Amino acid sequence: MPPLDRARMAVNRRMWDESVPLHVASRDYDVPSFEKGALTLPPLEISEIGPVRGRTLLHLQCHFGMDTLSWARRGARVTGVDFSGAAVDAARNLAARCGIPGRFVESNVYDLPRHLRGEFDLVYTGKGALCWLPDLDRWARVVARFLRPGGRLYVVEDHPVAELFANGPNVHRLELQVPYFRAQPLRDESQGTYAAPEARLKNALSYAWVHPISQTLGALISAGLELEQVHEFPFTYWKRFPFLRRGRDGFWHLPGPRGSLPLMWSVRARRRTRG
Repeated sequence: MPPLDRARMAVNRRMWDESVPLHVASRDYDVPSFEKGALTLPPLEISEIGPVRGRTLLHLQCHFGMDTLSWARRGARVTGVDFSGAAVDAARNLAARCGIPGRFVESNVYDLPRHLRGEFDLVYTGKGALCWLPDLDRWARVVARFLRPGGRLYVVEDHPVAELFANGPNVHRLELQVPYFRAQPLRDESQGTYAAPEARLKNALSYAWVHPISQTLGALISAGLELEQVHEFPFTYWKRFPFLRRGRDGFWHLPGPRGSLPLMWSVRARRRTRG
């Protein structure tokens, strides 16, 4: 098995460390509303996961914890994990300010077995997470390691097809930019972030990996998980392209005929029971 691309992961961590305070202060995340009791979870995710009250939930790549703590508000016993120390600090501070119980661990996904013990009823991840991982086979094995027998994984994520098109403030239509089957990561040095577009970063360089859906599903199956459902959606949770329009459902849609391009997808899988 090839070694992990830790050099590029370290570059990404520096970018995320710098982005955290910008995101905590951004209107997009709207921390003040969260502190007053708002949830960040759309009904689609709540419906696809089902009841979580009393269950243990591990959130991989949790950023500064708003989704993690939203699951706690719905009754889950939560643990959030992120490789950014700044994100973990911000998540702990947010939990303390809101009086929400939750544990947060600083670790990248691959090293997590060295920093965390136990098994969980649910592993939750996504919404811009998988593209930062260079190796999904290793990722899937970590997921299986932390799921109890019969426990479930839920991923809701950007559709990899949407990663192939040019993006930016001056993009006005879909323009294919990169191939779907691509071994090398995408290199990005553009300024700003999705939640702080006007920011000028000292650590603007980042790398992202395009993972075809077949690769993700194959990794989960190889790790011993059984697929329960796979869904694709013609909308997404954020304004990926400047020309997307927000619908009454709260999601962002392409203008014109609906369903012309998949923008988001989800998968729910279960770890096999022993015996």
